[in-house]
Amino acid sequence: QLQLVESGGGLVQAGGSLRLSCAASGGPLSDKAMGWFRQAPGKERELVAAINWSGNSNYYADSVKGRFTISRDNAKDTAYLQMNSLNLEDTAVYYCAAVQTIALITTKGPYNYWGQGTQVTVSS
Repeated sequence: QLQLVESGGGLVQAGGSLRLSCAASGGPLSDKAMGWFRQAPGKERELVAAINWSGNSNYYADSVKGRFTISRDNAKDTAYLQMNSLNLEDTAVYYCAAVQTIALITTKGPYNYWGQGTQVTVSS
């Protein structure tokens, strides 16, 4: 059974940067599409960024476009989310997710493997 573990969250000042990692165990990431989601208190979980199995296709929510970068290293079974120019609205629990497909998946429904989440808090 594939397990995903996020790391790299924390407290950062507005304008700062963080890099989240999502490490897989129990199976490869190389045949799976990946997504990074976030959920703020009282809000629905939303897709922030997604990447296909090879890394040559990606998607970003408008709210993070130009600030966040999704990437992956299949040799390390790890995906990343580089977050720059963070603002208060980026405060949330961030989750990585995976689904076995060669496609780029930009909706929540198909993802069937989820990490436990990592807290990102942006302060003023």
